[in-house]
Amino acid sequence: MLSSIDQVRSLARALQPRMVSTRRSLHMYPETGFLEMRTSAIISERLHALGYEVLTGREVLDAGMRLGVPDAAVLEEHAQAVLTQEGTPCSYLTNDMKEGITGVIGMLRCGEGPVTALRFDIDALGMTERTDPEHRPFREGFSSRNPGMMHACGHDGHTAIGLGVAEILMQLRASLHGTLKLIFQPAEEGARGARALTAAGHLDDVDFFIGNHIAPTHSLDDGDVTAGTWGSLATTKYDVIFHGLAAHAGGYPEKGSNALLAAAEAVLALHAIPRHSGGQSRVNVGVLHAGTGRNVVPDLASMQVEVRGETTEINAFMAERCEAICRGAAQMQGCTVDLVKVGEAEGQHSDLPLIERIGRVLAENLPELRLSSIQNAQNWGSEDISIMMNRVQAHGGQATYMRTMTDLASAQHTVGFDFDESVLQNACEVFCAIVLDLMGEGD
Repeated sequence: MLSSIDQVRSLARALQPRMVSTRRSLHMYPETGFLEMRTSAIISERLHALGYEVLTGREVLDAGMRLGVPDAAVLEEHAQAVLTQEGTPCSYLTNDMKEGITGVIGMLRCGEGPVTALRFDIDALGMTERTDPEHRPFREGFSSRNPGMMHACGHDGHTAIGLGVAEILMQLRASLHGTLKLIFQPAEEGARGARALTAAGHLDDVDFFIGNHIAPTHSLDDGDVTAGTWGSLATTKYDVIFHGLAAHAGGYPEKGSNALLAAAEAVLALHAIPRHSGGQSRVNVGVLHAGTGRNVVPDLASMQVEVRGETTEINAFMAERCEAICRGAAQMQGCTVDLVKVGEAEGQHSDLPLIERIGRVLAENLPELRLSSIQNAQNWGSEDISIMMNRVQAHGGQATYMRTMTDLASAQHTVGFDFDESVLQNACEVFCAIVLDLMGEGD
């Protein structure tokens, strides 16, 4: 009889073609945050077929805590498009999903024991994918068919990995004790989805929490797996709208209130926020729109702004200064301003005992996968998995955010992004080996 880990290897190898097929189907129909309707329906269908207890819609998210939700017209248009797309299991497309309450959780209850949660993010980016023969997804016919959307960060792969893990662990459930939660999270990009999922209480009883991101091999990640990461920057993201008063720029300029000038003054002041002595900080105004014509005092200006900090506290300092600057700039020009928070993440660290445990599990059970020499590597950017990790750690649970390495055709968040799909099998085996250790009879 095969051991459980041998079964994992055998099952993951057999599932690899299906995981590749799933990844490519998702890649063809990418969906940005809170539009992951087809994606959520596919996940729900698969988990139901495997025998999981499946949560969707308002069972997954506290809908009122979502950030940066597309407007009703965008939701409706996308929902109608999804109904016509190849491979959409329409009977699993719920009204909640159509309203932008996306994401799925699969529950596997195996009696008494620890609660283990695995997180897989499912959303795409608002980018237009390359269309030339040098780009493999285009060449092989699985590039994006949703205009202005692209899986440029690997979340299509994450979703395929999660579904592979779900299939293997259901077959090995006799070896498990405790409760397994497979969390397919919407709207990671822009740091929008974890807050609503965490607010719904799904992390409050979790003992072990594990996330993963595919990543390029480099000097720090010099193996196939990095068991933990730290240092994702806390962030707050805003849409800022200045409201002024239009006037004839030549005839009666004094009767206007210039929203463009308010926004311009805010841009300069934002980038002049003093650095913080406690660690790194960031600010960026990425978008600025204003005005209607050269002879009209602009009455409307809008900006997309983000701040970041090495810690949650430093980010809070940056956010406070950002808000004060925008309000002050508006007041200087006789305007008003609306600041709408559209994303947020916290500082993040992984727990060393769990990192060390994962390292031992992989070294003993999957020695063909090389552990990186640095097992707790510094992260880059920001990640709203931090909100979920911090909730678990706040009540004494352990959490880690891993990386599994793969060759990339182009950097993440670029229009030529693609990855070596062998990482699907590798990551699937890694997750399953860890769960067997955490929830096995020896725990």
